[in-house]
Amino acid sequence: MFRYLHYDVFTDRPLTGNQLAVFTAPAGLTAADMARVTREMNFSECTFVLPSEQPGTDVRLRIFAPEGELPFAGHPVIGSTFALAHEGVLKAPQDRLVLGLGIGPTPVDLEWSGSELAFAWMTQRPPEFGPALDARDRMASVLGIEPAAIHDAVPIQQVSCGLPFLYVPLKSREAVDRCAREPRASEALLREAGLTSRGLFVFSVEPGHDEATVYSRMLGAEREDPATGSASGPLGCYLVRHGLVPPDRAGQILSRQGVKMERPSRVHIRIAGTPEAITDVKVGGASVLVGDGRITRV
Repeated sequence: MFRYLHYDVFTDRPLTGNQLAVFTAPAGLTAADMARVTREMNFSECTFVLPSEQPGTDVRLRIFAPEGELPFAGHPVIGSTFALAHEGVLKAPQDRLVLGLGIGPTPVDLEWSGSELAFAWMTQRPPEFGPALDARDRMASVLGIEPAAIHDAVPIQQVSCGLPFLYVPLKSREAVDRCAREPRASEALLREAGLTSRGLFVFSVEPGHDEATVYSRMLGAEREDPATGSASGPLGCYLVRHGLVPPDRAGQILSRQGVKMERPSRVHIRIAGTPEAITDVKVGGASVLVGDGRITRV
């Protein structure tokens, strides 16, 4: 019998944000078992909390998506941190947790409200900017929008802070909502460009009736993701590098993701350094426990 906690991540309201199942005591499960359990849960990811395997880390965190294990992901890190606080592994006033991930030790800064964890900030790797993709007409066809909807002052570009995503700047929020990725055409475009992106990240910095800096969607090959922490660090880096967010606002970027799919999320981003030399990338948010359960047979 293996217990899990069901969190909604990058939100403080139940039934919004990105779903996550956290298995807090998975001893006895093999990697193959974890993969099968993840496919059974059918969330975008599940996590499995294990004893530390590296000096300087507090726990080992294994992250699985239905297609297999991931070395790193955003909302699993944030949600698992809240699960560890719920289980009493983390207690105020502890201000930092170091998770052992597939990419190595990953610090998470903690903010408390009394004895309750209120916010968690994960540190991501410095950005790696790929080449600009000169294919606006073809990308518009892939997304089912007109070429004029794609921003022409900044590039379509792959950026990674651990996992690569292809960023497609659009002129309006309405254009973001109209996007519908055509899987075969998009995979052909990525393959011909020599890119290995985990998804097309479409966004607009058009102001709306909220305080968000950017309005966004992450269109994966198989499904849309309501909140993508691993894509949000590179998003912040892109916005700062290309002048869509001024340096004096780089520490307080808010991405609203998941609105179109009725799972609105709030992903906070902090970028430090200069547009030409970004030195620190943090992605943060809240999480809410919405349920728990047990897998009785594996």
